[in-house]
Amino acid sequence: MPTTPMRPPFMAATKDAAVLVPLFVGEAGDVRVLLTRRSGRLNNHKGEVAFPGGRLDAGETPVEAALREAEEEVALPQAAVRIIGSLEPLTTVVSSSRITPFVGVVDEMADLRSQLRPSPREVDRIFDVSLEELIHPECYREEIWDYADGEFPVWFFEVEEDTIWGATGRMLRRLLDLTLLD
Repeated sequence: MPTTPMRPPFMAATKDAAVLVPLFVGEAGDVRVLLTRRSGRLNNHKGEVAFPGGRLDAGETPVEAALREAEEEVALPQAAVRIIGSLEPLTTVVSSSRITPFVGVVDEMADLRSQLRPSPREVDRIFDVSLEELIHPECYREEIWDYADGEFPVWFFEVEEDTIWGATGRMLRRLLDLTLLD
């Protein structure tokens, strides 16, 4: 996987949002990440793969929003998540949201898995994937797209029946850069 700068095209953010990047150890001892497929009924990013998250409520910090949204979208209890850090904020191309991603460890996912439920209004599917799977050449690809202010890398991950790309692809790529790649 080549290392390409994470520079996004120039965009002004109009909304603040936060997401949770939930990591856990799977049954095979591999580190896995929890993802969702957004509902096809949403206005923005419908049917796309995303981390649980959303806009900040008034008076809420980004980490509070990420934890609240994860509980609302997939029924992941806030108390079950141990925040270990954050990734660089980024701005989405389509919705002009400034997203702060928080990485959290869920130590008891095996016990919680049966309790996870997608919010019918926001999430069509909950699934997870191994971080190791994401760096395989048959899963990962990079394209260079032209924007008004120059070229920009776009990362794609093919998993199960879904393609991860866009802001979620950028966040995953950064997570992989920090954890698995040299």
